[in-house]
Amino acid sequence: MGANAKDSPGSEEGTNLNPPNGRKEADHPDFSEDQIKQIRKLTSIGTALSAERNIERLLEMIVEEAREFTGADGGALYILSEDESELQFAIVQTESLHIRMGGTGGRIAWKPVPLQNPDGSPNHGNVSAHVVLTGNTINIKDVYDTDGFDFRGTRDFDAHTGYRSKSMLVVPMKNHENDIIGALQLLNARDKSRKQIVSFSREFQEMTESLASQAAVALSNKRLIHNLETLMESFVHAIASAIDEKSHYTGGHVRRVAELTMTIARKINDMREGSYADIYFSNDQLKELQTAAWLHDVGKITTPEYVVDKATKLETIFDRIEILRLRFELCGLQAKLRRLNKDALSEAATAEEGDETESLLREELRFLSEANLGSERMSDEMMDRVRKIARRSWDLDGKTQELLTSEEVENLNIRQGTLSAKEREIIQNHAAMTHKILSQLPFPKKMRHVPEYAASHHEMLNGKGYPKGLVAAQISLQSRILALADIFEALTAKDRPYRKGKTLSDTMKILSMMVKSGHIDPDLYALFQMEGIHLDYARRELSPEQIDSGD
Repeated sequence: MGANAKDSPGSEEGTNLNPPNGRKEADHPDFSEDQIKQIRKLTSIGTALSAERNIERLLEMIVEEAREFTGADGGALYILSEDESELQFAIVQTESLHIRMGGTGGRIAWKPVPLQNPDGSPNHGNVSAHVVLTGNTINIKDVYDTDGFDFRGTRDFDAHTGYRSKSMLVVPMKNHENDIIGALQLLNARDKSRKQIVSFSREFQEMTESLASQAAVALSNKRLIHNLETLMESFVHAIASAIDEKSHYTGGHVRRVAELTMTIARKINDMREGSYADIYFSNDQLKELQTAAWLHDVGKITTPEYVVDKATKLETIFDRIEILRLRFELCGLQAKLRRLNKDALSEAATAEEGDETESLLREELRFLSEANLGSERMSDEMMDRVRKIARRSWDLDGKTQELLTSEEVENLNIRQGTLSAKEREIIQNHAAMTHKILSQLPFPKKMRHVPEYAASHHEMLNGKGYPKGLVAAQISLQSRILALADIFEALTAKDRPYRKGKTLSDTMKILSMMVKSGHIDPDLYALFQMEGIHLDYARRELSPEQIDSGD
C-alpha cells in the first residue's frame, strides 16, 4: 500500500500474478452458508453506501466495508483527478498501525500517483495506476515476491514503520457508465483469527469487485448531486448579484439580507430556552431558507430601473428638476420682456417689480428643489404651495400654459419619499413576481418552500402586507425571519439615494413600533435585540457614525 507506492506490471498475465487460494467446499463445510452471509452483507453495504450523504464519510465506508468482509489489515482509496492525469489518495487505513488518514481522519500529505511517466508513456509501473489504465483487477500473493511492478514505495513504507506488506488486491472502480473513477487497494488479508496473513481468495476478489462497482456508482451519484447543488447555489448567487447590479444604490442588499437571515436562523438553533427552545432547523431547512433569502428580490428583474433607482421625486431616466430650472429661467425672461414692452409709470418701478419677480422665482425654485429630494415629509401647506406655484403661467410656442404639469405636481406632492402611489405599486409587485417566477421552477422536495418564503418577506402579521395580505397564522417562521432581516437592512442601509442610513438606536425604535403595530414578529424582535444580532451586524456593515447604543 505505502505512500506513493510504485507498483505495476508489464504484461497481460499481470492481471493475476499469483493464483488465488480458492476455497473448496470440502475444506469449508459451511461454504454455502458463508456465501449467503457474504451476499447479504454485500447487499446491506450497497444500501448503506447509497444512503450515505456525506462524501467524505462515504469514501471511508468503502474502505472500511471492503476491509471488514475480506479481513484486510490495510486499505487505500484512490480517486481519479478531474483532469484524469493522476490518482489522488482519498483514504488510507492500516488497522495494526492505527493509521486513519483522509475523509474524517485528517489530511493526506502523500503525493498523487501520476498516470503517465515523465516521458509521456503510461505509468504501468504503479499497480494502482495500471489498474486504472487497464481496468483489470490485480491480485498479488506477496508483493516482495512478484515481477512486473515496482514496489519500492511499499518497501520504503515498511522500512519506515516496521510493517510487512504481503498480499495485495487492487480493484478498479467503475461506475454505471463503465467509466473508471478510481481504485480500491486492500493489503494483507487475514484468516478468521485475524492472526495470519493469507492471500485474497477468488471469492473475496469477486465480492470486492462488486463492492467497488457499487461504491463507484454511489460516489458518482453523490458527486453529481453535489455538483448540481453547487451549480444551483452559484446560479442563485449570480442572479442575486445581477439584481443588485441593476441598481447601483442597492448593491449588496441581497447578500446582506441573506447573511442576516441565516444569522437569525442559526441563533434560533442555539436557543435552549424561551420561545424557540423547541425549534431547530435542519441543514436542509437552513439551505432552503438561505436560497429563499438569496432569491427574495428576484422579482425586481421586471421592475423598471427608473423606479428602482428613483432618487428624487421628478426622476425618470434623468432628474427633471433640470427642466424646471430651465422653465423657471424662461419664465423670468418672459416676465422681463413683458415689462419692457408695456408702458410703465417709471423706470424705477419697472426695475423694482422685475427684481421682486426674479427673487420670487428663485425662492420658488429653491423650494421645489428641496421638495424634489423627498427627504422631508410634505405638509398640507407645502403641498398647497406646490399647487400655487404650478398655476404660474408661461408661454411656449405662443401658447400660455401652467408652469408645472399635473404629473409634476403629483410627483412633487408625494407625501414622503420619492415614489408615487403608482410607482409604489410597481415596486410592491416585485414580491408577486418573485412568487410567479420561483413557483415555475422545479425545486426538489427539500427546497419546495423557497417560493413561499421568498415571496412573503413583505407580509405583515396584521394582514396589511403584500402581495397576498396574509395574517399571522399564514406566515411561516422562515418568512418572518426574512422579513425582519429585509426591514433592518433597508433601514440601516447607507447607500439609499433618498436618505441616510439610520442609526442603530433609531432603527431599533422603529422596529419596536413595528412590533406594536403588528408589522413584525415580537419574539423575533426580542431575540434579535437580546442576542445582540443587530450589534454584530453593525460592526460588519455600518458606518461608525451609525453605531450608537443600539438600545
